[in-house]
Amino acid sequence: MIEENKFQETEQEDDLFEHFRVVADKGQEPLRVDKFLMNRIENATRSKIQNAAEAGNIWVNNKPVKSNYRVKGNDIITIVMAYPPRDKEIIPEDIPLNIVYEDEDLVIVNKEPGLVVHPGYGNYSGTLVNALMFRFKDLPMFKTGDLRPGLVHRIDKNTSGIIVLAKNEISLAKLAKQFFDRTTKRTYHALVWGDLKEDTGTITGNIDRNIKDRKKMDVFPDGEQGKHAVTHYKVLERFGYVTLVECKLETGRTHQIRVHFEHIGHPLFNDEVYGGDKILKGTTFTKYKQYIQNCFEMMPRHGLHAKSLGFIHPKSGKEMFFDSEIAPDMQALIDKWRAYSIGRMMEEES
Repeated sequence: MIEENKFQETEQEDDLFEHFRVVADKGQEPLRVDKFLMNRIENATRSKIQNAAEAGNIWVNNKPVKSNYRVKGNDIITIVMAYPPRDKEIIPEDIPLNIVYEDEDLVIVNKEPGLVVHPGYGNYSGTLVNALMFRFKDLPMFKTGDLRPGLVHRIDKNTSGIIVLAKNEISLAKLAKQFFDRTTKRTYHALVWGDLKEDTGTITGNIDRNIKDRKKMDVFPDGEQGKHAVTHYKVLERFGYVTLVECKLETGRTHQIRVHFEHIGHPLFNDEVYGGDKILKGTTFTKYKQYIQNCFEMMPRHGLHAKSLGFIHPKSGKEMFFDSEIAPDMQALIDKWRAYSIGRMMEEES
């Protein structure tokens, strides 16, 4: 039960947006919804609330409303909006980015592995956001002091691939709504340990912080704790001891693909957090152990690439779709495993 005039905040996919819900008092005098929300959301500016309304992110009694809607008694108001500015100053840095596409509303980046997306504990410089602050220093949104300007979603430091970033508040709000509503289309390519039994499958399991190690995520039974998470996968190529799979996300939880595949006994190749940095399948021969060590050195990170992203353009309303080349280190490793697999087959046949 939600107390009257008390907002309930829930973490969003990728933890980049806030979701508030409030029930107006029975005796609430008619008041514009933007003013009503300003009085109840800490650090929220009127322009940010109005942008949320314009993007269709403010709903009253399950219907989207404009900023001038007048709140009445017992109205149920919900809003999705970016987190407020933080007190940490972000320094613009001239960091090269692989820009796939750019217009006046958004930019698509094919992120290199090793690049942190946004500043946080231990990483207040050298991030994608620092690079954006330099590149777009003349745009209003990048002068607000927000710790995560333009960010609609994120991918892990050691995951490579496609990420979309907004260049203005309206685009940010409209793209955020698509991620919130799960209408975006995202595919990843992952190299996992073992030979999966089925060619296709779905992994379902609530995800939350690991009880013993807060840096890790864990899978919990439905209803116990955590957030609902669903990962669909399809086998693309089998190499015997490892498998290349395509993953489609129905939800977007922290470390979702990594923790889901660890949960079913197939952790990502060289994923040190979830146990994939050990020899989990294969032979005991010294030659094989050296081969795996060479693979780890070739790709010193977990084998995950954000391959494609589809969404509706926030201004034109057109369907947008972007595909990317797999990062060179992961592609080289796939080629190496392919050659190894072919070599094994030839040995078995001779």
